[in-house]
Amino acid sequence: MSTMTDDAPRTTATGIPKRAGRRPGDRTGGRRIGSHVLLVIVGIYFLFPLWWLFVAATKSTPELFNTGPFWFGDITHFFDNIAALFTEKGGVYWMWMGNSFLYALTGGLGATILAILAGYGFAKYRFKGRGVVFGFVLGAIMVPPTALAVPTFVLLSDYGIINTAWAVILPSLLNPFGVYLMRIYAQDAVPDEMLEAARIDGAGEFRTFFQVALPLLRPAIVTVALLAVVGVWNNFFLPLVVLTDESLLPVTVGLNRWTVLSNAGAGGEQVWNLITSGAFISILPLILSFLFLQRYWQGGLAIGSLK
Repeated sequence: MSTMTDDAPRTTATGIPKRAGRRPGDRTGGRRIGSHVLLVIVGIYFLFPLWWLFVAATKSTPELFNTGPFWFGDITHFFDNIAALFTEKGGVYWMWMGNSFLYALTGGLGATILAILAGYGFAKYRFKGRGVVFGFVLGAIMVPPTALAVPTFVLLSDYGIINTAWAVILPSLLNPFGVYLMRIYAQDAVPDEMLEAARIDGAGEFRTFFQVALPLLRPAIVTVALLAVVGVWNNFFLPLVVLTDESLLPVTVGLNRWTVLSNAGAGGEQVWNLITSGAFISILPLILSFLFLQRYWQGGLAIGSLK
């Protein structure tokens, strides 16, 4: 009697050989390679503007227009540009940077505090009209900030705070998306049993919040804080509408004014090298913030995974 080896082709009941199928491991490996290639392409797409900005910051104004856009000029021009930023119009660029830090820290951190309190309240307290109010919060997420700039200007003008720092800080305190994130995270990350146990032990609502709930909300807090600070730092249209005093401008609007002057042609001062260098320096605080707080905001982006 002959025996069939493992290498012999398998046959069906009718004697027709079966076609060898692809092993599951082959399909998994193909998907993994395809996903890695896609991630590399997406990474290059997002890093390419940063690379161009870094390269442009190393060039003088003539080099920006007369040399290749994707490789460095004379690297010493980068330090010349930084030195020129200190002296251009009395160093107004560094005043703009200070204003951006002020608006981002006060507006971003204030928006984070309000988002924590509101999100925790929506998640852990039952009150009449909670669903309706939260529906308005979700609806506010859909409204683009630029559509609110003119109504905000009219409202702030009635209170006489146009062309002051409050005109930028107060509207920045409203962060509907941060409230939404905090509610979604709080309802999963803070068990109701822990809150009830703290109350049974005699802890009041404030002590329960600060000692029990707040430590569990840390990943979401860092995420909301980063998003809020970045949003205020990058805000352009609102400061453009409510501020006219050059000493109050954030760096985004200030660089835009230099762009307008440089676009004026022969009648305007050409400071393109300062614009590119100033833009590059203005993004460094955001990059460093994301790098140093990476392990926190990655955890916060996994909202709902604990459920």
